[in-house]
Amino acid sequence: MIATDLAPPPFTSLDGIRLPVAGMTQMTTLDYPDHLACVVFLQGCPLRCGYCHNGHMMAPRRGDENEWQAVREFLESRRGLLEAVVFSGGEPTLHNALPAAVREVKEMGFKVGLHTAGPYPARLSRLLPWLDWVGLDVKGRGGDFDRICGRPGIWQRNSQSLMALLDGGIDFECRTTVHWRDFSLAEVERLALTLADCGVRRYAIQVARTRQCLDPAYCQPVENAPPRAMLAGLVKRLAPHFERIELRE
Repeated sequence: MIATDLAPPPFTSLDGIRLPVAGMTQMTTLDYPDHLACVVFLQGCPLRCGYCHNGHMMAPRRGDENEWQAVREFLESRRGLLEAVVFSGGEPTLHNALPAAVREVKEMGFKVGLHTAGPYPARLSRLLPWLDWVGLDVKGRGGDFDRICGRPGIWQRNSQSLMALLDGGIDFECRTTVHWRDFSLAEVERLALTLADCGVRRYAIQVARTRQCLDPAYCQPVENAPPRAMLAGLVKRLAPHFERIELRE
């Protein structure tokens, strides 16, 4: 069962933050567009995407205060060097302690980014005043979203999260990971045009990695998969529909 939305703790105390930190990328230019950032990966995800290469981050667990303290000490040592901190996962909005951590990072002077698949739209909406940028994973159109992520009812929640971003005036991009077990080239195009029609201006198509996938079948070659050149050609054709569209390996 997917957890229902729970009210996060109030933005009052910055002590005792318990987040299950699964890992950290100390410096990257890829995870927050046009910014030098670090990425904090949080343990736990309600989705089961076959291509996922972070399967070790799926099982939820309770965080220890020392985990966030270690992140805090690292960020203190990077003031003036890093521009932003990105919370990723797993699914970071799974955790009630996330708002307090986001607020603390903001008060340290960093911009805050978030990677999310949008399964908890109410939590995302409450976070938006503290966020500077969001990368929203859109797994597919309608029921295809649920098929790809392995959980029913998520596509409606993702749609609500997208509407919150469109209405919130925050910088964001949508991104789709494409594995040819899940998509045809025409389906990628339909999804992209659907997002453009909704008002999405920045979009990234990410080619799925085929190593260490959650479902071993996703590691196998897909017969008649479109060559990269065809996907690149599609991205070029889609460019007039977006302010920014990228093909990421």
